[in-house]
Amino acid sequence: MALGQFAYANSSNRFLACAPLAEQPFAIAGVPYDGVVTNRPGARFGPQAIRTASLMLCDGIHPVFDVSPLAHLGDALDMRLPNASPLPEVRRHIQSQAAALMAKHHCVFLGGDHSITLPLLRAARAQYGGGEPLALVHFDAHCDTWTDHFGEPSGHGTWTYEALQEGLASPAHTVQIGIRSSGERSAREYVADQGGQIFTARALRGLDGAGLAPVIGAIRARIGRRPCYLTLDIDCLDPAFAPGTGTPEPGGMTSSQVLTFLEELADLNWVGMDCVEVAPAYDHAELTTNAAATFVWTYLAGQVARRLPGSA
Repeated sequence: MALGQFAYANSSNRFLACAPLAEQPFAIAGVPYDGVVTNRPGARFGPQAIRTASLMLCDGIHPVFDVSPLAHLGDALDMRLPNASPLPEVRRHIQSQAAALMAKHHCVFLGGDHSITLPLLRAARAQYGGGEPLALVHFDAHCDTWTDHFGEPSGHGTWTYEALQEGLASPAHTVQIGIRSSGERSAREYVADQGGQIFTARALRGLDGAGLAPVIGAIRARIGRRPCYLTLDIDCLDPAFAPGTGTPEPGGMTSSQVLTFLEELADLNWVGMDCVEVAPAYDHAELTTNAAATFVWTYLAGQVARRLPGSA
């Protein structure tokens, strides 16, 4: 069979137990690919694990936004991908399927490793950019701005560099949050050197709630009303909150910090989101998948509240 699919969502295991995708304004889709991970594989199984964790939220009214996304959300199941093919071919399939979904729905994609974000950004810029690069908010422990991937031209550690080089994202409207991994300065500071902004995990230590207000204000001022894409690598969290990931980095963010950002920035002009690098084989007590499901639910609730008033 030319196209492989590692996990299938069935009627009892769709995100938030929502209906199959039809005409709903919001869509979930899995991208079960982890062909270029550099440490521990397994993120291809992330989409199904996140769906399973989301079932406890199935009729939940969000405590901040006072809505549930359930009635406005459909699950497109997992993309069918040629997982044994070279990365450019896999990305071509991801972009094509994402473009078809984005033409009709506001989408959230469940990864998968972080290499999937580049084709998702290509589709998003074509759909929402209006001829201009998108704004980008990037949660991660890693800068993902290396110019090669351990000798390979592209991978899950190069996509941010590639996105800026391709003009998919505007450097001045790019924000990275939670960065803390080792790496040469040219990579670590690449986004800042191009005119963007980096809030390292070290800079965020001890800040939460009202303490994050200056950071959130700076992000809002930088992004403005430009169409903005959100990519959330679960390893932005400290391994205490997310052990189930391929490249854990101590010293990371807390779940409550990430939720504060998602709640307070819900009024930006978001055009889509992905949540990547959830590797359930390394999880403990479903800590990672519950965090990922809650982050996606929070994002969706914020967008439902913003776009569809009175939707509770």
